[in-house]
Amino acid sequence: MPEKLRDNWVRQAWLRQLFALVVLLAIWEAIGRAGMLNPLYLPTPSRIGATLFELFADGRIWPHLEATFSAALGGLALGIAVGIVLGVAAALVPFLAELLEPVMTVLNAVPRVILAPLFVIWLGIGIASKIALSFILVAVLIFFTVFTGIRQVDRRIVERVITLGGDRWALVRHVYLPSVAAWILSNLKIAVGFAFTGALVGEFVAATHGLGYLLSFAQSTYNAALMFAIIAVILAVVLLIFIVAGRLEKYLLRWY
Repeated sequence: MPEKLRDNWVRQAWLRQLFALVVLLAIWEAIGRAGMLNPLYLPTPSRIGATLFELFADGRIWPHLEATFSAALGGLALGIAVGIVLGVAAALVPFLAELLEPVMTVLNAVPRVILAPLFVIWLGIGIASKIALSFILVAVLIFFTVFTGIRQVDRRIVERVITLGGDRWALVRHVYLPSVAAWILSNLKIAVGFAFTGALVGEFVAATHGLGYLLSFAQSTYNAALMFAIIAVILAVVLLIFIVAGRLEKYLLRWY
C-alpha cells in the first residue's frame, strides 16, 4: 500500500469506529423494538437518549457533574503533586525509600477502592472523602512512575553533571524530572481514569451528589435507562479528557 494511502487509512480510523458504533446501536435498537430485549434490564438506545436529554434539559445533571469533577480533578492534582515529590525523595534518599516503598507496594497490591468506606467514616459523606480516594489511587501510580523512572536514568549523565559541579537540585531539575516527564505524561491518561474511579466509587458508597450517587439511585430503583445514560455521560467526559491529555502529551513532549 502506498504511503499516502496508508496515512489516509490511519487518519480515517475514527470514521470507521464511528460507523461501527452506529451500526451496533442500530442493531440494538432494532432488536429492542422487536421485543427481543426486556426494557427493564436493557432499554433501547432511543430510550437511553431520551433519559439523557431529560437529565440535561431540566438541569438535574449539572450539580452532579460539578461534584464528580471537583472530587476527581482535586484528587488528580493532589495525587500528581504528592506522587512526584515522594517519588523523587524516595529515589534520591535511600532511607526514605526504605520507608515509602513497602507502604506504596502494599497500597498498590491492595484494591484501594476498599478504603472508600473508611474515608467516609473519617471524612464524612462530603467531597473530602471522594478527593481522598482519588488522591490515593493517583498518588501511588505517580509515585512508582517517578521512582522507577529516576532509578533507570542513565548513570553516565548523572556522573557528568556531578563532575561539572552540579548539586542534587541540579540533578533533579535538569536530569531526573526531564527524564521522567515522558513517563508521567504517558501515565496521565491512566491517572485520569483512576481519579474518576475514586470519585465515582466514593459517591457510590455514600454521597448526596455526584454521578456515582446517581448510579446508586438508578440501581436502587431498577432504572436501567438512567444507569446507561449516566454511564454514557461518564464515558463522554473521560474520553474528552483523554483527548485533551493526549494533545497535551504530544505538545509537551515534542522535543523528546
